[in-house]
Amino acid sequence: MPTPAAIEPRLLRAFLTVAEELHFTRAAARLYVAQQALSRDVRRLERELGAELFVRTTRQVTLTADGERLLPHARRVLAAQDGLLAAFGQARPLLVDLNSAGLGTGRRVLHRARELAPDCELMARYESGLTGAAADLLAGRLDASFGRFAGLDPALRSGLEQQPVRYEPMAVVLPEDHPLAARPAVPLAALAGETVYAGAGNPRTREWTDLALRLFEGRGIRLAPPLPLAVGDEEFERIMAKTRNPVLAVVDFPALTRTVLRPLVDPVPLSPVSLVWRKGLTHPGLDALRAAAAELATAEGWLRRPVGPWIPAADDEVMSAHG
Repeated sequence: MPTPAAIEPRLLRAFLTVAEELHFTRAAARLYVAQQALSRDVRRLERELGAELFVRTTRQVTLTADGERLLPHARRVLAAQDGLLAAFGQARPLLVDLNSAGLGTGRRVLHRARELAPDCELMARYESGLTGAAADLLAGRLDASFGRFAGLDPALRSGLEQQPVRYEPMAVVLPEDHPLAARPAVPLAALAGETVYAGAGNPRTREWTDLALRLFEGRGIRLAPPLPLAVGDEEFERIMAKTRNPVLAVVDFPALTRTVLRPLVDPVPLSPVSLVWRKGLTHPGLDALRAAAAELATAEGWLRRPVGPWIPAADDEVMSAHG
């Protein structure tokens, strides 16, 4: 490998993000850049280093041996840059977990925060579940996330702060030929006897599975057994096509092929969404996120509950505490 000239930190950040995601589309979304621009930055870094860093196929992206060798150095360089900026009063990038690239609440809050604070670098990652994110928040590997705060273990909650953002109405994803698919909305009673998938077996989404169990209790709705963890919409679609089970979701769940999304009613079950961060964290990007969440909640009526809602008492208490 030839001795490179000074390498721009931006190129290292592009490399590191792709290395963490192993997916160019998700990495580009996290960095808030076009995928073509991200690919150009990675290719430029490869030229400057005289090494191929990734093996790219139509199905996957993997690190080469040179990529694996660069990874710890890139992390150290970027950590040093962030420390230097902080020492001189400049904010490091803020890392925000949106849980899923397709879900709307967190993505919309982040987009508005970027508009409110254009000089802040707000980076996104897309991993499922607040339970999984909470450990990263407490360890300082992540700065903010979204999800059901009351569903976390009290020991985790004690080190975190939260701001209620939205009562998100829940829905069900059905195969397009399912008997309930023709209905514009699905009464909960109509799911009696069905086996519904709600993330069972995924340790990162325990708060969501717990919410489903509370909703299903006494209604004759069975929780589907664990499925292989799906990364991305395509894998999720393949798994759903095999199982044919309805999937518990929210009204902003992304459209999938050969399925329909129907809101749940009678009563309307609500998924409580909070913005969550580590206690004591101060950052202008967090200030922008909190302002954006409050603005959207007011403008969109996100914290107004529909008539006849269903929500566990513990969640109602958490959401009302700051409302």
